[in-house]
Amino acid sequence: MTDSAKPPVVLLMGPTATGKTELAMDLHETLDCDVVSVDSALVYRGMNIGTAKPSAEQLAACPHRLIDIADPADSYSAGRFVEDARREIDSILGRGRLPVLAGGTMLYFRVLQDGIASLPSADPELRASIDREAQELGWPALHQQLRAIDSEAAQQIDPNDAQRIQRALEVFRLTGRPISRIREDATAEETPWRYVKIGLWPGDRGALHRRIEKRLHRMLENGLVDEVAGLRERTDLNPDLASMRAVGYRQIWGYLDGRYDLEEATRKALVATRQMTWMRSEADLNRIEVPASSLKATCLDFLYR
Repeated sequence: MTDSAKPPVVLLMGPTATGKTELAMDLHETLDCDVVSVDSALVYRGMNIGTAKPSAEQLAACPHRLIDIADPADSYSAGRFVEDARREIDSILGRGRLPVLAGGTMLYFRVLQDGIASLPSADPELRASIDREAQELGWPALHQQLRAIDSEAAQQIDPNDAQRIQRALEVFRLTGRPISRIREDATAEETPWRYVKIGLWPGDRGALHRRIEKRLHRMLENGLVDEVAGLRERTDLNPDLASMRAVGYRQIWGYLDGRYDLEEATRKALVATRQMTWMRSEADLNRIEVPASSLKATCLDFLYR
């Protein structure tokens, strides 16, 4: 079967606060489509405020698959996402509907399309050592270290993206191979569908940053600190778990540990959120500059051209 004959699957991606959820809901109202969440934090139950999880009313109007499917103590991986997402795509297509995968976790989009490389498991001692280096030198300095050993990975990672810098350095120190080279070994699995990739791209970065800042302050007003404090009281959770490394949760946990004040925690969360590097390198991406007069109409044009 040629690609053009395969049924489409929409990949709707973009940075935080560009309107992905609203567009997905608009498409749900217009088309016979079902939405699948592509978000590494929305999978966790009990993490609602800091993830900007759609409200109960929104989910009733437009159900999202792969939300609230894991406990924060679980380690939800990219591999598990691929299995879950492919199952949901099959189910949606089997009902004669259009799958719309919407979210901002670019790693999940990448492995869904390209396959998963065999990467080493996390090494707690090595991670702690890298964290100590970062505390002394700063993450931008460690980003420079990464650039020296793996320029390709460094180009795709923001200099303040602590989690991804740490992982790339960890993989190199464990294997002696750049993470970008290891990922080249991944093999994409043939699928009976084709991807239509749509990226929401902010035309005014300053305006986007102001929306992100406003959204974070609204989360704080709505009880983000109390939400993290409640999770922190659980004996089975710690700041090294994937769930607690989510943007916002990691920084507020550090504040509650007394490592810095709330103002600094907010600043760190904002820096971690303002990242667009992965989408820049996405091939065959149909960009929609936001704000746009009609996101839905432009999206439909890409889908049915």
